[in-house]
Amino acid sequence: MSAEGQNFSLRELKFLDLPGWRGDDPRPLLDAMQACLRHLRSIKPYRTGSLGLSSDDLLPLLEAAETFQPSSAADAREFFERHCSPFAILPKETAQGFVTGFYEPEVEVSAVPDNVWKYPFYNRPTDLIDLDAQNRPVHIDASYAFGLSGDNGIDFYPDRKVIDQGYLQGRNLEIAWAKSKVDVFFAHVQGAARLKFPDGSVTRITYAAKAGHPFSGIGRLLIDRGCIDPATVSMQSIRRWLGENPALVDEVLWHNPSYIFFKVADVSDETLGPVAAAKVPLIAGRSLAVDRSVHTFGYPFFIHAAELTHLDEGKPFARLMLALDTGSAIIGPARGDIFTGSGYLAGEQAGTIRNNADFYILLPNHAAQRYRP
Repeated sequence: MSAEGQNFSLRELKFLDLPGWRGDDPRPLLDAMQACLRHLRSIKPYRTGSLGLSSDDLLPLLEAAETFQPSSAADAREFFERHCSPFAILPKETAQGFVTGFYEPEVEVSAVPDNVWKYPFYNRPTDLIDLDAQNRPVHIDASYAFGLSGDNGIDFYPDRKVIDQGYLQGRNLEIAWAKSKVDVFFAHVQGAARLKFPDGSVTRITYAAKAGHPFSGIGRLLIDRGCIDPATVSMQSIRRWLGENPALVDEVLWHNPSYIFFKVADVSDETLGPVAAAKVPLIAGRSLAVDRSVHTFGYPFFIHAAELTHLDEGKPFARLMLALDTGSAIIGPARGDIFTGSGYLAGEQAGTIRNNADFYILLPNHAAQRYRP
């Protein structure tokens, strides 16, 4: 098996060929690898991406890591050198891959609405259903994973504009209310949030479902309109523009019809990130969102981004990471989203990550045989 016929190719390298490998400390990955192993043993395998790497291929690596206790960063690197073979992911249409960042926002909320607290976070509605080959109507494209179950059968679910205009009011679906529609929107983009109530208590919410409509980035809209310089676009510059143009907020946010529903999750260990698509907690700086149609959760990726320097005190980003999440905007074999953590500072870091990057996937040795010429 190989990557032939796809829009990328793989080239086997040596670990010494990975720029920055000798300076990395991959020990933080081991806890997440054990969490992946527990998930695979007790729940179900991860869906196999088009590259063809399965959870069964991954199991020997995870099982070897289960009892491994490295004494140093070098010891941890040697573990991966012993059990894996690195392959460069080479996109056919671009010279390099590309990384952005995501984080878990902290949003001030109230348990009850009033004239200040009026923008809700919603639980999943009962009329939102999963779509599959058995129940999908012919007029709904296969890219829609969710739909509306109504009196007249299955149809498209209302989009962001319709929901913002009150479609879900009166159904008792509200988790909490925020002061800012923009805060709610960016929590949707991130897919998770920590909700901070006036008494100091914190509730974590994570992704439960979405209305089904495709994601459409408002940053691109503002660039195309000449509102933001493409050279400096970031989450911060987008939020700043929205703050300076309140009369246009609805129009711009409604450009993205995708709408996210949440569920309340555990926040007992504040050192861990939210539980994401791989069903294990994210680790700040070590968790990567990938294109799930190509890649399989749980695999290690080494990411090198020479111009991404603000995460490592001015040094180029060069870290081993685990593929633990996905996202609507993460499309392509060498496209990733780096989880930077929770709260304001993590948001400042994530919002300015837009960098070319080299992607290397570490294949367990027995699986690597299938990808050699």
